[in-house]
Amino acid sequence: MTRLTPADLEAARDRLVPDVVADGLSVLFCGINPGLMTAATGHHFARPGNRFWPVLHLAGFTPRLMKPAEQEELLSYGLGITNVVARATARADELSAEEYREGGRLLTERVTRLRPTWLAVVGVTAYRAAFDDRKARIGPQERTIGSSRVWVLPNPSGLNAHWTAATMAEEYGRLRSAAEAS
Repeated sequence: MTRLTPADLEAARDRLVPDVVADGLSVLFCGINPGLMTAATGHHFARPGNRFWPVLHLAGFTPRLMKPAEQEELLSYGLGITNVVARATARADELSAEEYREGGRLLTERVTRLRPTWLAVVGVTAYRAAFDDRKARIGPQERTIGSSRVWVLPNPSGLNAHWTAATMAEEYGRLRSAAEAS
C-alpha cells in the first residue's frame, strides 16, 4: 500500500466511499462511517489496526484473510459493506446526533431496497444513535427493516480494546451461523 501523508488524509474528508452492495445479500455489514484511511484508499476498514478483515475470516465468513483492496470479492460470498454515515472523519465522535439520525433514515431506505437477509451494524453506540434505541445490546435485535433482520456486532476498531479479535470472532460467528440457517 502507498504511504499516505497527513495532507492525503486531510483531503480524504471530502471523498465518498462507494458501498459494496448487491440485491439480496446474506449479510450487509454496516460500519459507523469511513475513517480517513478508508476515504483516502476507497477501501472499507482500511486502517491497519482495524480488525474487521481478520475477524471476518476468523468467524468463517471468508475462506481466507482478505485485504481491504479485495472488498469487491465479498459479493461472491453474499456479503456487502455500507456505512451509517457517509462523511469521513478521523474519529466517530466527530459525528453529530443529527448525522446519525439521518444516516439511520438513509440506511433504512438502502436496506429496504437491497433486502439483505441480515443487516449487521458494527458498533452498538452507532446503532443506538442511528435508530434511537438506547437499550440495544450486542446480538440480534427485535427490529427488522422490511424483511431484513438486524444484528449488532462489536466495533472492530483497534480503539475497542475490551473486545479481542477472538471474542469478536465468536460474536461474528454467531451471526454467520444465523445467516447460514436463514
